[in-house]
Amino acid sequence: MSRTSKTKKRVVEGDPLYDNKLLARFINRIMKDGKKTVAQKEVYGALEMIKEKKLDPLVVFQSALQNVSPRMEVKSRRVGGASYQVPMEVRGERKISLSIRWLIMAARSRPNKQYHTFAEKLAAEVLDAYNNTGEAVKKRDLMHRNAEANKAFSHFRW
Repeated sequence: MSRTSKTKKRVVEGDPLYDNKLLARFINRIMKDGKKTVAQKEVYGALEMIKEKKLDPLVVFQSALQNVSPRMEVKSRRVGGASYQVPMEVRGERKISLSIRWLIMAARSRPNKQYHTFAEKLAAEVLDAYNNTGEAVKKRDLMHRNAEANKAFSHFRW
């Protein structure tokens, strides 16, 4: 790893259908083994299911990500031999990355009995996140609760 300069952030181009950079990042995160077209079909299928419910899919997707994104997180800080969980504010880029990761994880962990395809699972999870329910929102609330519980160690911030 270079000590002299910081690595540049790679700029992601917008997705082919909606020309949205956030959606392109989401598709890239869903992609497995370099199969981007498979990931695109799943995401666009989920957005189509949202559209069938008479909702704007991009607005629902963006507000779902906004609802899932955390404000506070805890980071381990070693002070004099003891490790403390210090609550810290989450910065913009990490906020988006965490919310994307949690949405995908929650969609993948949904039971197969109720849903037949991943697109159905993803659509259900995005709609749940849009309505401030679901597994991804629970994950965010758990992180906030953890940060709140460790508020006493906030003076160890660096």
